[in-house]
Amino acid sequence: MKTFGKIVTGVALLWAGAAVAGGTAYVSDEKGNSVTVIDLDSGKVSATWGVGKRPRGIALSRDGAQIFVAVGQDNAVEVRDRITGKLLRSLPSGSDPETFALSRDGKMLFVSNEDDAVASAIDLGRAEVVWQVPVGREPEGIAESPDHKWLVVTSEDQHNLSWIDLASHTKTDETETETRPRHVEFTPDGKELWAAAETGGVVQVVSPDTHKVLETIHFTPPGVADYKVMPCGIRFTPDGRLAVVALGRANHVALVDVATRRVLSYVRVGARPWHLALSADGARALVANGMSDDLSVVDLASAKLVATYPAGAGPWGVAIAP
Repeated sequence: MKTFGKIVTGVALLWAGAAVAGGTAYVSDEKGNSVTVIDLDSGKVSATWGVGKRPRGIALSRDGAQIFVAVGQDNAVEVRDRITGKLLRSLPSGSDPETFALSRDGKMLFVSNEDDAVASAIDLGRAEVVWQVPVGREPEGIAESPDHKWLVVTSEDQHNLSWIDLASHTKTDETETETRPRHVEFTPDGKELWAAAETGGVVQVVSPDTHKVLETIHFTPPGVADYKVMPCGIRFTPDGRLAVVALGRANHVALVDVATRRVLSYVRVGARPWHLALSADGARALVANGMSDDLSVVDLASAKLVATYPAGAGPWGVAIAP
């Protein structure tokens, strides 16, 4: 991974229609009740699928054949054919699923249920909820540790993380965070958990061993007022060396060196970036911009915005298929 030496704000754009190598992006459009399908080779929208109400969390199945979409106002997770968009089944998920984590073995979906303040486990083979665990109020972010030991869930309202022991399906600990944690992500090696506190304006690095906050990362994108810095989505490159953090109303993403926890660069993207996904090779980040209704493509080696594509009404999440 190239070391970045300067802040990047002004970049050249390749607009829709220009080639940005590789695969297909699936964007959940929260306000449009749809999924926008973008061919990344041609830079064109290839399809728009009508889905359930208020789609947010979105992910590719482990075998790459299906797309999972959390439709909160329908109290379900839809399973759709990745090529045709056909609805294959609608999984019961508990009340108001915000987002979910696909288990490492691909057999379960772990879902945060905002209305009921629980985390639900859906057995994909049985297509049913097999257990639920109470967590803090307004849960949203959810992540499984690489060693399959922990499920961690954010509580936006109570400003903490719930630690669920996956062997016993019980909540065993809490970690206090800055205000309104929205997303959690384990580093690929499982040695750290990063939590984005949206209104706190920071990302906090937490030890999976002690459940204590190790460090708090602050962000100062150029020309942006502090109150607009609202971190949400976090993704790590496959080698675990770089983190990409969506900064919400700051209209930037931050590129952070994981070892030093130092911000290397800021890249201006669309308005209100929520969540993002990285290409399989870790070369590019695709960022869903909720207020400008588009998808930004960021080249991570150069720390530059290289393309912007239309992406439906209220883009929230994004998944990438080869």
